[in-house]
Amino acid sequence: MKELIFISSVQKELADERKVLRDFILGNRLFSRYFDVFLFEDLPAKDRRPDNLYLDKVDECSIFLALYAKEYGWEDPKDGISPTEREFNLATDLSKHRLIFLRNVGNGKLHPKMEALTTKAKNQLTYKRFSSSADLTSLVYNSLIEYLEDRCIIQNKPFDAAVCPGATLSDVSTEKIRWFLRTARQERNLNLSTTASPEQTLTHLKILEDGKLSNAAVLLFSRDPQKCATSAVVKCALFHGLEVAKPIPSHQVFEGTLFDQVDSAVDFVMGKLDRTVGTRKSGARAPVKYEVPKEAVAEIIVNAVAHRDYTSSASVQVFVFSDRIEVSNPGRLPKGLTPEHLTKPHSSEPANPLIARPLYLAHYIESLGTGTLDVIRLFHEANLPAPEFAQRGNQFVVTLWRDWLTEDALNKLDITDRQREAVQHVKKAGKITNSEYQDLVGVARKTAARDLDGLVEKGVLDRIGAKRGAHYVLAGRK
Repeated sequence: MKELIFISSVQKELADERKVLRDFILGNRLFSRYFDVFLFEDLPAKDRRPDNLYLDKVDECSIFLALYAKEYGWEDPKDGISPTEREFNLATDLSKHRLIFLRNVGNGKLHPKMEALTTKAKNQLTYKRFSSSADLTSLVYNSLIEYLEDRCIIQNKPFDAAVCPGATLSDVSTEKIRWFLRTARQERNLNLSTTASPEQTLTHLKILEDGKLSNAAVLLFSRDPQKCATSAVVKCALFHGLEVAKPIPSHQVFEGTLFDQVDSAVDFVMGKLDRTVGTRKSGARAPVKYEVPKEAVAEIIVNAVAHRDYTSSASVQVFVFSDRIEVSNPGRLPKGLTPEHLTKPHSSEPANPLIARPLYLAHYIESLGTGTLDVIRLFHEANLPAPEFAQRGNQFVVTLWRDWLTEDALNKLDITDRQREAVQHVKKAGKITNSEYQDLVGVARKTAARDLDGLVEKGVLDRIGAKRGAHYVLAGRK
């Protein structure tokens, strides 16, 4: 519901300024979302006393905005008080938010009662002077912006530090706080007792101020994390081919705290990848090896969650294709930092430092400023192509290759266009037979066998089976 601004002044003396101010507020894209304006002259004729009408509106308003110049206006014969002063007195008695603007009158002499009214106003609150309508709108603009910021309706702080309207300590999950304290003490030796209260914990993390929860506190520890940002979710999808296409075999949206979102998204990805299970020679549990390092997947997803632009209506997206994983988040790299810088030692400039630190303390982020280098190292150790970092419009995208057969790798293999088609077919379908290859590229059986065996020799494909029952899969993907 919009808040009402009551504009008070001697109507005839400041008629132009009143209308300019009304039109300015209602015509401003920001202010028109939050405010309505009351001018007495805009009211239609009604069978009620005028003083009752305007005093009712003073009672309804959130902001009492007074314009004073020289004139005092019509005086009530009963007590000699003008409507302008009566409005100010009522706004004062009702503790309304009052904004007072005095027009410069030069050497002009103020009406004695107006002089007394302005003196009374100046003794109670700060006021501003204006000389023109342009001055007035500029001063009012600043005052209304400050009003909206003070009430956390708009932000004058970074998103993670700004207060989440309506959120209180009762929204915080004590269970999540306890888990965090245990984890952070074990993983990072956090200097805070595992029995610390939610208030003590959030204060220590600098995400609680004057009893008010910041957006970071809500996203990390509340029972309703999406209260401060409905788009603060991770959307995951699986595609069997190389491109986004319907029908989508698997699609999920993960909500909850940022810790929960990261855990769920990582589990989604790892559940779609090939894996091998070793023996129990070294312990009771058989080791599991994924085609893509799990630690790298987790690092990239948590980075997307930690560094995204939370003021955007877009969400973090994790797409699993047959040849790659793409993780994208709304936002851009800090000024002066390029995708190329992420492949070398670089400074840590988290977009949301109050979110990044608890993620680090809980060991969701390996180490500040080195995460991308760790991912590159893990992929190198797994004999996979290096991850790719790119800015695509307002989205920052990381590509993690599931196999070495990238476009660049294929270009270096000296293979024919027909063989390239075979590779792309296997990436989509998982396998190819001699007959399927013949139909795909329109060649004879012997030519098909020669082309496919050539890919086996180059280490691109593996042949499974013998004779006419044989089929071909990507090397290492049996």
